[in-house]
Amino acid sequence: MGIGQGGIRPKLVGGLIVAVALIVGALVFFSSNPKSDDGKSTGQARRTAERDVARNSVMLTEKQQALIRVAPAQVHGFIPRKTAVGTIGFNENLLVQVFSQYTGKVVGARFNVGDDVKAGDVLFTIESTDLVQAESSLLASAGVLELQKRNLSRVTGLFKTGGSAQRDIDQATSDTQTAEGNYKAARNAVRIFGKSDEDIDRIIDARNINAILTVTSPIDGRVVSRSAAPGLLVQAGGTPAPYVIADVSTMWMVANVIETDAPAYKIGQPVQATVPAYPAQTFSGTINALGPSIDSTTHRQLVRSVISDPEHRLRAGMYASFVTDVGPPVNSVGIPPSGLVREGDGTTSLWVKTGDHTFERRSVRTGIQQANFVQLLDGVAPGENIVVDGAVYLSNKWALENGS
Repeated sequence: MGIGQGGIRPKLVGGLIVAVALIVGALVFFSSNPKSDDGKSTGQARRTAERDVARNSVMLTEKQQALIRVAPAQVHGFIPRKTAVGTIGFNENLLVQVFSQYTGKVVGARFNVGDDVKAGDVLFTIESTDLVQAESSLLASAGVLELQKRNLSRVTGLFKTGGSAQRDIDQATSDTQTAEGNYKAARNAVRIFGKSDEDIDRIIDARNINAILTVTSPIDGRVVSRSAAPGLLVQAGGTPAPYVIADVSTMWMVANVIETDAPAYKIGQPVQATVPAYPAQTFSGTINALGPSIDSTTHRQLVRSVISDPEHRLRAGMYASFVTDVGPPVNSVGIPPSGLVREGDGTTSLWVKTGDHTFERRSVRTGIQQANFVQLLDGVAPGENIVVDGAVYLSNKWALENGS
């Protein structure tokens, strides 16, 4: 019995050792197996990425590379800008409607629509019955004054010789003063019609009534409207104005911008305007007025600019467009437009040289285009070698190799 029991214990111990070894082995197997799966997944992802890069890459020989041009991507300052379209109009702050201050009949009109005039040029003349009456009163008062002066001189002479009394001198003096007052009033009445003192003196000296009034241009400008014609009866301040003169050295451009762009516009911002009639010429100006509200129907806001036009080339009613800077420069990578390829799905791509003979295609998002550079919003870092000329050649080669 003792010997049998002693033989059983070693067997039990050995069995326990084997069981523990199996358990430990199982734990090691199951704990190490996920690691094998992770390593396999990582390897697969790496190989997939490598295949994607390879699938979007092409190889060029030295001879083929001579057909393209590569340059490092550089950072440029891109100025945020807005564009809008509108129409050219007259600068209404420099638009003058020329009226006659008095009623009369037009007897002559010198300038036609489109003619340039100087300040002081006679635009039209009218025959005024009011002027006839004023000049008649002037001549009459001048005659009465002359008569009263002579009478006063005569009475004064008689008084010295005892031929008249003091009351005669007083009466003559009073009459002369009254005549002087009437004469001054008559001169002022004629002066209101635009007659100078020299003109009035000539009327008195010649004792000739001139019923013709001249109406002159108050500014240098261009005749943009005319209703005056010989025989037309004009009323003081009556509409339409016989002439409308515009200073065309500056013009207005009136645009209606979309509601979402409205906050970007500020009074005083510079603008560069162009018109189809002169596509190679740019007209400079500044924003001088913003609409106080958004149109509830079109959801647009009025933006008005004063445009300089010293050569008088712009015409009211012309279609125009303008560009204005609405913010400080933004530093971004930029490349020439020739380095970009527009894909069939609407995306934009370019080619980056990644090795001596390897070129990788990348999709990018673009932003502002100015000064012969296009802003890249992503996809390229400064200093990377970009194909700036010949990108289409690379895309065609890639398409042939991939059966696209």
